[in-house]
This record gives sequence, C-alpha cells and structure tokens, in this order.
Amino acid sequence: MGMVDLEKAPGAGPQAGPGEPVRGSDAEGCLAVAIRIPVRVVVLVLVVPVRMVWDALVVAGRFLRDAVLRPVGRALAWLGRAVFVWPLVGLWRYVVVPLAKGVGWLGHVLLVVPAVWLYRWVLTPVGQALAWFFTRVGAVLAAIARGVYAGLAWLGRYLAVVPAVWLYRWVLTPVGHALAWCGRQVARGVGLVVTGVGFVLYWICRVLLVLPVLAVWRWVLAPVGRFLAVVGREVADALGHAWRVAGHLSRAVGRFLGTVLRWTVAEPARWVYRSVLTPVGHAVRDTVLRPLAEAGRGARRAARQALASARLSVRQARADVRRMLFGAPAERRPVDRREPSAAEARTLGSSTTALTKD
Repeated sequence: MGMVDLEKAPGAGPQAGPGEPVRGSDAEGCLAVAIRIPVRVVVLVLVVPVRMVWDALVVAGRFLRDAVLRPVGRALAWLGRAVFVWPLVGLWRYVVVPLAKGVGWLGHVLLVVPAVWLYRWVLTPVGQALAWFFTRVGAVLAAIARGVYAGLAWLGRYLAVVPAVWLYRWVLTPVGHALAWCGRQVARGVGLVVTGVGFVLYWICRVLLVLPVLAVWRWVLAPVGRFLAVVGREVADALGHAWRVAGHLSRAVGRFLGTVLRWTVAEPARWVYRSVLTPVGHAVRDTVLRPLAEAGRGARRAARQALASARLSVRQARADVRRMLFGAPAERRPVDRREPSAAEARTLGSSTTALTKD
C-alpha cells in the first residue's frame, strides 16, 4: 500500500449547484477537515499494534485448531463412541428391545386378550341392555318434564314477565329520561369549566416550559449535538481507515516473518532432509534393513519346513502305532458308479439294453 491519504481529496465530494441550499455536510466541511487529520493520526498509531496482535492471535488460533484441537476432538469423539455409544447401542439392541418385546407379548396375553374378551362378551351386552332401559325411562321422563315446563312457563309469564314489562314501560322509562337530561346538563357545565381551566394551563405551560425548552434545544443542544456528531463520524471513519491500514501493515509484517522463517528454518531443514537424511536412510535400508528382512524371511521359511517335516513324522509314527495295535484297516471295495458307455446303452435300432444284455 502506498501513501495513506489522511485527508479527503478536494472536490471529491458532491458540490452544491447554484440555487441549491447548502447541506449540513458542506457547511461543516472546515470543522470536519480540522478534526480529521489529528484524529486519523492518533487512531492509526493506536490501532496498528492492536491489529498486529489480533492477526498474530488469529494465526496462533488457527494453528492450535488444526494441530491440537481437531485431532484431540476426533480422538475424544472416537473414545466417546467406544465408551458410551456402542455399549448403549448393544444394550438397547440385544437387551432392552428383546426384553420389551417379551414384556409386550406377555402384556398382550395377560391383559389385552382378557380385556377384549370381557369387553366383547360381558360389557357390550350389559351396556346395550342399560342403554335400552335408560332410553325408555328417558322418554317417559322427557314427556313429564315437557308438561311441567309448560305449566311453569305460563305461571312465570303472568306472575313475573307481564308486571315487569308494565313497570319498565310506565315507571322506569320516564324516570330514566329525566335523569339522563339532568346528567347532560351537568356534563355540559363541567365541560365548559374544564375547557376554560385547560386553556389557561396550556398558555401557562407554553410560556413557562415549552418556549424555554425550545430555545435551549435550538440554540444550545442542537449545535453541540451537530459538533459531537461530526466528531463521532470522523472518529468512526478514522477507526475504519486505520484498521484497514493496520491490516495491510500486519500482512506485510507477516509475509516478512514468513519469508525469514522459510529461509532460516524451513529451507535448511528441507535441504538437510533431502541431501543428508534421505541418502542416509536409503543406505541404511539397502545395507541393513533389506538383508535383515531377507534373513528373517529365510528363517521363517526354514522354520515352516521344519515344522512341516516334524508334523509329517508325527503323523507317520501315529499311523504306525495304530497299525501295530489294531492291525491294518480293511480295504474298501470300490463301487462302480460310472454311467454305461455308448456301446452298452440303449440304441434306436435295437431293443437290447444294458439291463437285459447277457
């Protein structure tokens, strides 16, 4: 990265044309330029070490993740499967499932089958009989209840409803209309009083509270807020710019350190491995390991042949002992299981077969 532009190029931003109102960013340009340069310098000096430390921690964390945490995690996962998952799977598959099937079959035989039989041959007939009985009794009780309800309805109409309707129409309705008119008049008067009091309080609050607060806001808080907004915006821009510059510097330092480690550690180690260790290893392999391997293979072949000879000798000695004690075994008479030849088989031009032939 080249020279860092700590100041915006003049004329880079949008300019207000003739007749257009001057925006807030144009009016505050001098203040922003005066604040920008020192803020960016200070922030750059403070952010560069933080960014370099952050990049170093990121590299160390990636190395730790790839070299330590990931293998340890895989080993722990395998150990967890071997210690917990596989025993639990075996326990579930070969103990719990067969036991549950046995308990289920036993419950079916001891509970479900008797319950189904009891429901089908005992409870269902009893329930049907009770339903028929209560249906007939319910029909009789319903007829009686309809008669009683009709009588009570007639009595309630002429003893309660008709007097209540007369009382509501000729007594309660006129009294309610009179009370409603009085309430409307009282509410109108109270509304006029409340309106007057509210008008007076409104002007008092406006003169004593609103106008001073508005003046403080317009002439004190708003300019201070605009100044703080400009400062905060410039600080945020400076932080972002310094973070990017620090990233470029950190990458450059990292590449330099990587190059130094490569030419001071990696390349010498590679040269030593390629030019010293590899020829020495090949020489050791050709002069020591291969002859030892050939000797080991020859010894294994000799041992196998000796064992085969000893096994054959033991087998022959055992056969001789068995023959001396029990005699030679009787020879089995071979059975002719071959198919008849073409000459002995049945032919098309002759009725002679292999079974009827002399």
